[in-house]
Amino acid sequence: MTGSPLRLALAQQNVWVGDIEGNCGQIIDAAVHARDQLGADVVVCPEMALVGYPPDDLLLRAAMPDAVARALDRLVAEIRGITVVFGYPEYIDGTIYNAAAVIADGAVQARYRKQCLPNYGVFDERRYYRPGAGTCVFEIAGRRVGVTICEDLWESQPTADAAEAGAEVLVNLNCSPFHADKQVEREQLLAERARANGLAICYINCVGGQDELVFDGQTMSVAASGEIVQRAPAFDDGVFCLDVPARAAPIPVQHRVTPAARDARVYDAVVRATRDYVDRNGFPGVLVGLSGGIDSALTLAIAADAVGGDRVWAVSMPSRFTAEISNTDAADQAERLGATFDEIPIESGFESMLDALAPTFGAAESGGVAEQNLQSRLRGVLLMSLSNKFGHMVLATGNKSELAVGYATLYGDMCGGFSPLKDIYKTEVYRLAAMRNARDEVIPDRVLARAPSAELAADQADTDSLPTYDVLDPIVEAYVEHGEGIDTIVARGFDRADVQLVVGLIRRNEYKRFQAAPGPKISHRAFGRDRRYPITAVYGDL
Repeated sequence: MTGSPLRLALAQQNVWVGDIEGNCGQIIDAAVHARDQLGADVVVCPEMALVGYPPDDLLLRAAMPDAVARALDRLVAEIRGITVVFGYPEYIDGTIYNAAAVIADGAVQARYRKQCLPNYGVFDERRYYRPGAGTCVFEIAGRRVGVTICEDLWESQPTADAAEAGAEVLVNLNCSPFHADKQVEREQLLAERARANGLAICYINCVGGQDELVFDGQTMSVAASGEIVQRAPAFDDGVFCLDVPARAAPIPVQHRVTPAARDARVYDAVVRATRDYVDRNGFPGVLVGLSGGIDSALTLAIAADAVGGDRVWAVSMPSRFTAEISNTDAADQAERLGATFDEIPIESGFESMLDALAPTFGAAESGGVAEQNLQSRLRGVLLMSLSNKFGHMVLATGNKSELAVGYATLYGDMCGGFSPLKDIYKTEVYRLAAMRNARDEVIPDRVLARAPSAELAADQADTDSLPTYDVLDPIVEAYVEHGEGIDTIVARGFDRADVQLVVGLIRRNEYKRFQAAPGPKISHRAFGRDRRYPITAVYGDL
């Protein structure tokens, strides 16, 4: 008996952490759409689709088990005519499992508990969940379908166990955060697992921004041969089908979207993360301090692409050190993007603050870091005042290179509720700006061509304090992302003095990063949730 083809509907959903009722509705909507419009036998939703990911300590709220139980009752009562697989937290006698339920015909037909709990990088699952055991394989349309969850795929045993239990197709539910090279890693892993176990694998991922994480979707399926036969688009919601032919027949290629280039993926990730953060937190729009430099220019473009130019307010705040072309270019870019633009000079405020501080500063040398940072903090005060008055959220404009070495002013340009460029190196900023301009020129050419400067002192350049960014960025990457020591980095060909300077700055500025606004994870290891170092510590050459 060969049986009929099996149609799987893979729901790439943007669920909200904590919105159990709304997420429950999304699961039901996906089931109805898959049943009535797509003719699917099964619809599969992501890991933790019922509560969002990561729910963190929300899982420990006293009311959470009852809320989850009510949602499960609703799903069982309302879903008919299709089998639904989705992720949820299972509460059993004070223990929590990261689980999946299989619902059909008015009942929970099967459950699966995640066996491999990640506890590295951004993941902290062992804080909340107990690992499960055993397999879950259910039969539908004459086919045997296995279920695993996310990290179970990265270890070999759960997939092998599902195949041993008779699964012909494996559905793997994910909430897998984006980083720039993650998709290549996923595809290689899926192909390896499929070939090793002789079964097709469907990888279902969620989409959308959640604080410091952004989920890219790119739901995909591989045949038992390891060939990718289906791939959904990145960063788009939707339900995507895979038709699995009768037994022993190969799965043909179906709806295989070609992934975008790396810089385009990064840009789209930051836009999606910014949009969801702004909208889900209920802000009517965003404020950007627009200096005429490359970082604020790229931030403005991201903001306009994320929420629309009509919801973006750009504010130029020139001082005595601001070049006229900075003011001109700032106004020009705001006009190109359809953003509201205002200029609020800080010179009078700067003079007043210097006068107030003069008796205390006394004969101390003027024009140093204190006076420079005072200008930045005045700008922060203005932006936060506008935010308080009108409700718009301030976007911080600093990049990963600056944040790494502390080339940013605490309570100044670090002010903001969200930091889109937080995990993007300065060299990447230039690439992303050029790529965005290739779509349509929204950033004036002079902004890309000028040497970077904070414009807080006369004739100031970033290289007055730092190595050039083509030297700085790979040192930061080696030390922060790969954990390499000074000697190892020097052995790569970098000047020892440069490496010691950069590493020393990274260590001394941990306290600044601890207070920085959240921003989306883009690299293998981002500041914030992904990298947790003590502020006060002595660790020599480690």
